[in-house]
Amino acid sequence: MRRRVTPVPARAGAAAAALVLAAAGALLGAAAGTAQAAEVSYATHCVPPAGVADPIDGTTKVAITAPATAKVGDTVDITWKFVQAASKNPDIIDLPANTVQPSGTLKAAGAQTAGIAMQGPRENPAIPKGGDMVLSDMTGTLKLTSPGEVTLTPDAYTVNAFSTDTVCTPKGTVPKAATIEVTGSGSSASASPSDSTSASPSPSGSTSASASASASASPSDGTGSGQTDFTGKEVEVPYACKTPIGDKNATSPVQINAKKDGGSFDLTVQFKKSVMDSPADIPADSVKPSMEVVLGGSDKGTVHVEGPTNSSAIKSGDPIEIPDLTGTYKPGASGTSTLSPGVLTVKALGTTTTCTPTKSEVSLTLDTTEQASGASGSSTSGGSPSGSGSGSGGLAQTGDNSNGALKALGLVAGTAILLGGAVFTFMPRRRTR
Repeated sequence: MRRRVTPVPARAGAAAAALVLAAAGALLGAAAGTAQAAEVSYATHCVPPAGVADPIDGTTKVAITAPATAKVGDTVDITWKFVQAASKNPDIIDLPANTVQPSGTLKAAGAQTAGIAMQGPRENPAIPKGGDMVLSDMTGTLKLTSPGEVTLTPDAYTVNAFSTDTVCTPKGTVPKAATIEVTGSGSSASASPSDSTSASPSPSGSTSASASASASASPSDGTGSGQTDFTGKEVEVPYACKTPIGDKNATSPVQINAKKDGGSFDLTVQFKKSVMDSPADIPADSVKPSMEVVLGGSDKGTVHVEGPTNSSAIKSGDPIEIPDLTGTYKPGASGTSTLSPGVLTVKALGTTTTCTPTKSEVSLTLDTTEQASGASGSSTSGGSPSGSGSGSGGLAQTGDNSNGALKALGLVAGTAILLGGAVFTFMPRRRTR
C-alpha cells in the first residue's frame, strides 16, 4: 500500500558553484500518520566542474518531509526541500530558467538500512551572476520492510547544469532529519531497487533511459529479402572527451541506421538525447560534428560520417543539438559486419573537441558483400576528419596565432556544444580583445 502525505512548505534557497536548481514540490497525500518536516543544517564541501570555480565550503540547510507513522509493506513518499544551499552562482555566467537539476541520497537507518535516491525537476528561475542558487525540491520513495524506528538523514547531493556536475558532500556528522515509526509483523520484503541504492545521476543530471528502444537489426544483404532500410539499436555510449576546458566524461544514446544503395550502405548516425539550451550566443556556421563509425565482425576499419554546421545563429537560452551525421559504407568483406559509434569530433570557433568511446557498443549488424576498394583492413573509409590533429590527444587548434582557439573563445562569454546529453561550456576567464 502506498502512503501519501502533504509536505510542509519551506523556502528553497541556494546551491553549488556555476550551477543552480529550482523549486518544485511533491504531493504526498493523506493517510500515513501525521506529516513531519524537520530542518537540519550541516557543513558541506562542494566541488564545481574543473576550470569553473574553486571548491566551496558552506552550510546546507534542508527540510525533510515524511510520514511520522506507517506500516510494514507501505511505500512512503519523502520530500527533501533546500532551505539554504551551500553557495551562490559564481560571477561567470547568468543561468537561464530551467537549466539546473538536483539529485542526491537520503540515508535510512535503524530498523531498516537503505540509500534512498532523491531527485528534483529541472526547474529554476533565471539566476544572475552572483545570485542565490535556487534548487528544486527533491523527492523519493522508501518501501518499509521491518517494524521499528527508521531514521532519515541527508547525505551527498549533486547539482547539474548544462550537463556539468557540482558534487556536494557532508563534512562531519549530519543530524537525522526525520523518524518514521513503523508498525507491523515484520515481513521480510526487501526494498525496491530505487530505494536500496544510492542515486547515480548522469552528466545531463537525469535518469538514463531507453538504451534498448529498438531491437538490434540483423538484415540480409538484400539479395534475398529485398530489404533496403535497416534500423539500428539505440545504445548508451560512454565518452571520454578532450575539450578546450579540460577532460570531460559523458554518456550519450546513439543510433546507427542504414539504407542499402547497390552494394553500399548510406549511413545515418543519430544522437537521441533531447535538446539542451545554449548558455551564450553561438554564431551561424560555427559548430560542425563528425564521427568515425567502427566496423567489426567480418569487416574492419572505420567509416567517416559528418553533419552540417549550424545554419543560423543560436541565441543564448535557445536549444542546441547534434544534427544527424551521414556517410557511405562500402563493405570490404562478405559476411556479417557490425557498426559501432566511434570517435566523435566537434569543431567550434576554431577549437576541436574529441570524444573517444571508453566501451564499444554495437548499434547495427549487416550482412555484407565485398565491394571493390571497400573498407576491410583500412584505418578509415570515406575519408578522415580534417583538422582532427595528430599527436595531440585529439585536441587541436585551427588558424594562426592571431586567429587560434584562444582568440576564438575570447570572442564570446560562453559557447556550448551538445554531445547528446553532454554540453561542454567554454567560459574563458577573460575576454580577448
